[in-house]
Amino acid sequence: MGVSGCGKSTVGALLAAKVDLPFMDGDDLHPQVNKQKMAAGIPLDDADRAPWLDRIAAALAGAPMIVACSALKRRYRDRLRDGAPDVQFIYLAGPPALLAQRLASRSHEFMPPGLLESQLAILEPPGSDEDALTLDIRLSPETIVDCAARWLAAHAAQRAS
Repeated sequence: MGVSGCGKSTVGALLAAKVDLPFMDGDDLHPQVNKQKMAAGIPLDDADRAPWLDRIAAALAGAPMIVACSALKRRYRDRLRDGAPDVQFIYLAGPPALLAQRLASRSHEFMPPGLLESQLAILEPPGSDEDALTLDIRLSPETIVDCAARWLAAHAAQRAS
């Protein structure tokens, strides 16, 4: 989870391969109207995100997988947890300047760099009471994936005991 440009898709795909789980990019579940709104530079609001979050929660409830999803607010993560109680979050955090630099150097179907500011404005990092791991995006993707895989394995071992 995290704002655009933090590496959710890259890290998610690498992590899924490492832990032998399917990967899904949450962006693929956005309704077309959301994609059009974002492509026009208009930030999504809570009402726009609700059906999208429900689709992601349903996918997570169906089978274990790694999903890249912004989940920017606590209530969005709570909505995901309502549909998939065992969901865990890996928050990819980084400085705004690095995020902006990454966005400027890539092309995205519907997420223009100008929306970063609106995402940062609503971002609520996971609280200490949430089942979440925070990792710094200044680390290499491989290091992030290794840390995340160890954390997931530790959680799986805890649940099994």
